[in-house]
Amino acid sequence: MWQSSPPGSIYDHIRVASFSIGPDGLIEQWSSRAAGLFGMSSTEAIGRDPVEAFMPAELRSGGRRRVGEILDGKEWTGLVPFRMPGEDGTHGVAEVYVMPSLTAQGERAALCIVVDVRALRRIETDLAASQAIFGQSPFGFVLFGTDLAVVRANQRFATVFGGAAEDHRGRTVEDYLPRAEADRLTATLKRVLETGESVTDLQLVGPAPNTTERRHWSMNLYRVHSGAGRPVGIAGLATDVTRRHIAAREAASARRNLALLNEASARIGNSLDLETTARELLDVAVPGFCDLASVDLYQGLLTGEEAAPGSWASVHRESAGGSAELRRVAHASAVADALPTAVAGSGAPGPDDLPPPLGSVHRFPFGSPCAMALRSGRAEDVPGDEMGFVQSTLAVPMVAHDTVVGLVQFSRTKGSEPFGERDRALATELAARAAVCIDNARLYRREHERALILQRSLLPPGDPEAAGLDIACRYLPGNAATEVGGDWFDVIELPGHRTALVVGDVMGRGLRAAVAMGELRTAVRTLALLDLEPAEVLYALDEVARGLGSPGGGERSEGLGGSGGAQWPSRAAQKSREADLSEVYLATCVYAVYDPVTRRCTIANAGHMPPAVVEPGKPARLIDVPPGMPLGVGGEPFEEVEVELAENALLTLYTDGLVESRDQALDEGLEALRSVLTGPQMELEDACDFVLSTLETRHGEDDIALLMARIQGLPAEAVGDWTLPREPRSVGRARELARAQLLAWDLDDLVDTTELLVSELVTNALRYGEGEIRLRLLRDRTLVCEVWDAGLVQPRRRRARDTDEGGRGLQLVGLLSAAWGTRRTPRGKTVWFELALPDGEPVAELSVEQLLSMY
Repeated sequence: MWQSSPPGSIYDHIRVASFSIGPDGLIEQWSSRAAGLFGMSSTEAIGRDPVEAFMPAELRSGGRRRVGEILDGKEWTGLVPFRMPGEDGTHGVAEVYVMPSLTAQGERAALCIVVDVRALRRIETDLAASQAIFGQSPFGFVLFGTDLAVVRANQRFATVFGGAAEDHRGRTVEDYLPRAEADRLTATLKRVLETGESVTDLQLVGPAPNTTERRHWSMNLYRVHSGAGRPVGIAGLATDVTRRHIAAREAASARRNLALLNEASARIGNSLDLETTARELLDVAVPGFCDLASVDLYQGLLTGEEAAPGSWASVHRESAGGSAELRRVAHASAVADALPTAVAGSGAPGPDDLPPPLGSVHRFPFGSPCAMALRSGRAEDVPGDEMGFVQSTLAVPMVAHDTVVGLVQFSRTKGSEPFGERDRALATELAARAAVCIDNARLYRREHERALILQRSLLPPGDPEAAGLDIACRYLPGNAATEVGGDWFDVIELPGHRTALVVGDVMGRGLRAAVAMGELRTAVRTLALLDLEPAEVLYALDEVARGLGSPGGGERSEGLGGSGGAQWPSRAAQKSREADLSEVYLATCVYAVYDPVTRRCTIANAGHMPPAVVEPGKPARLIDVPPGMPLGVGGEPFEEVEVELAENALLTLYTDGLVESRDQALDEGLEALRSVLTGPQMELEDACDFVLSTLETRHGEDDIALLMARIQGLPAEAVGDWTLPREPRSVGRARELARAQLLAWDLDDLVDTTELLVSELVTNALRYGEGEIRLRLLRDRTLVCEVWDAGLVQPRRRRARDTDEGGRGLQLVGLLSAAWGTRRTPRGKTVWFELALPDGEPVAELSVEQLLSMY
């Protein structure tokens, strides 16, 4: 039966051509294949001498001899060089098969079969390469037919699945993989065969031959075509990636553990509260590490005993009946509310084996794994309940500084992966981190109670009073389970009926923070007496804070050495104390000076919350004060701003505990404060209570200091202000003005004293000052007299000699006034004195001793 060869057959690649040579040695017949091979049509070839047409000149003599032998009846096979016609003809080598033939007349001729040697070598090379790729590949190579049965497999594939390579011919994927995986691979093969889209890295899982070990393979699939482009099958390249899968799983587990430890570092121990820390531990562990967990702490630790209830000595003194008393302070479950049994044993749990409820006090049986873990300080395995849903449990003691503070149990339910050695190490690390935080909280609680007592004693008692201000203040310490900050507030009277309002916050904790707060508050009061500008006060206070935070080199600690002398602390102790002090004596502070005459407030800020102000009929706003660096940092100057406040405006100073907490961002807290301050108008004390009750102030994370001041400027009739020329008669004019003003205020009893002291101050301004002289009298709770000039030299009080005619003016001022002083101004200086308002009693005259003391 005749059958045509499909396109793309082997003959198309081999390129077989034929031609014939007549008895005369010339080309007689020329096939189409020959025309394609040599690039010469039959018209050009027929009748030509093949030696002349195709062979190089140097080979033509030998070629004619061969043609003669062929025409004599000899067969011949060999390689014949040839070239295409033309000067630029291509050279090549042809493998020629020559067979003698006879013409119709009986003459000898020849039939030549020609194959291009280049095409043969190319096919041989391709076959060799294909065989090398298929046979020598280190990967499993398999060829599926269009019926999805194995057509061919290499030896590597046979090594994995057993037998010889030929034994796999005709098998299907069901012979190698479990049903589910086989169906998935079959569907993929069909899709590749139908669409021609290749598939890379198809993950397959199945057991190796004669074993139950699970193996992982990665398979690449692509469709194979014939030379004519017809699909003939699917080629698959399989690689065993079991080791890579195991390594990836271990790496993922390691990354998960590191992430869990990182999360634990961020989330555990943020509150210094025992129960809260225990809950934070479980929040990290469930469900990221286990399905169920519980924490038990020693009862003595929770009741505040001085001795560590979980120390090694205490644990070993436990009775044979069980462990020391513990309290269940936290539990968590990702699958159910019930917790695993806390007592080792098998079989169904009895009534005594049920987990203790939250908050209950209990003991672990002496021989139980939990009690053994508490005694040994090492994690113990608690067998799972065969009848329950818990697969495995780890009982891990919480150890901090060689002290056991409690026990944490991690459990995984059936269906989860059981605990391994890495899990045991991770559980121990999690418990240790939580234990350190819990032990710190225990140690801190004692310090916290003492700090509260000290801190409250350092705050100003009662309701402070100030000229031109109605003041109310509140102080809320953190609750008993949290840290105590160094928050403070103060109201300081300054000369000229001015008032300094101070609010600060030491960036420290506990007793040391309270001590630092007291030292800084004392320093502020001392600096305020110098009557410096607010920015200068903060600059000086910054220097004080830096000095407090730097331990002195000469400080010593008492020892009990044999010599009985003092012992210097070790270098490590000095570094530790230096680190502690550097942390404690960083503080923020806002310092504001209010002048009731001008209703102007000058404010400087050292990293503190901005003051808020509410003016009548306007919304609350934050005063834009450059924040500056916290006290104790040093190296940066402080800026100050001056704002004019309206009558009955409400000025509010506060610490960050009022506007910031773990559940409330700072911006949200400041916005809430502005909305509260813009609320209903009420008495100042009620306004303080309204702010604290409306805002989130019960978070217990930080102290809260709140100082509110209602602006009440001095009325114009309570101020006398005059400018005097720089001439001698200004002294008399000053006395006249002072007398007239006092009489207008019905302060007749103070006229003589005021005239005398005003005369002394104006005279000094004329003698030692510069520029014009300004006299100002202020009447509020006391009478204040101020004399201003442009001179920068500060007057000082000295004792005059017997022969001196002057120099006793300031002594007289000091004796007759209730207080006096001097301060710098932007354009000179001010000398002032203060007199108490008469209360109806006669003014006391100077004694002889006082008068003689001036001489």
